[in-house]
Amino acid sequence: MNRRLSATEEMQTLGVLLRAPFEAMLDHHFARLAAAGFDDVRVAHGAVLRNLSREGSRITDLAERARVTKQSIAELVEYLRRRGYVELVPDPSDGRAKLVRLTERGWRVHATLVGSGPAFERQCEQTLGAAKWRQLKALLHEFAERTRTHPQED
Repeated sequence: MNRRLSATEEMQTLGVLLRAPFEAMLDHHFARLAAAGFDDVRVAHGAVLRNLSREGSRITDLAERARVTKQSIAELVEYLRRRGYVELVPDPSDGRAKLVRLTERGWRVHATLVGSGPAFERQCEQTLGAAKWRQLKALLHEFAERTRTHPQED
C-alpha cells in the first residue's frame, strides 16, 4: 500500500510515537473481540467501554472522561444498548438521571478485551526484548504518574 504520511508522521511527533503502539494494541484487542463473536463492537465504542465505572456512569461523565460531546457518547451508548452490551438504569442517587451499565454480554466483551492484554504484551516483549520492554513499561508508568499529578504547562 502506497500511503502518504501525514505531516505529524513525517515529523515523528510525540503523538505519532505514542499513537502507533496504541493503535497496534487496539488492532490486537479488537481482532480478538471479533474472533470471540463480538464483531459489531468497534474501536470507537472503546470511548464508552473504557470509561464506564463498575456501578454505571452517566452520559455526561462518560463524555467528560472520553473528551467528546454528550451527543457523540449518547450515539455510541445507543448503538451498544440496541445490541445488548449496555443498559440504561435509574441512578439511585438521582431518580431523574440514568446510568449506563454493562449487561452480562457487555461484561463478556470487557473480559475479552482485558484478557487479550497479556498476549499483546508478550508480543511487545518479543519485539523489543525483555529488558527493553521492562524499561519501556517503567518509563511509561513514571511518565503517566507524573503527568497525572503534575500536568504539563505551556
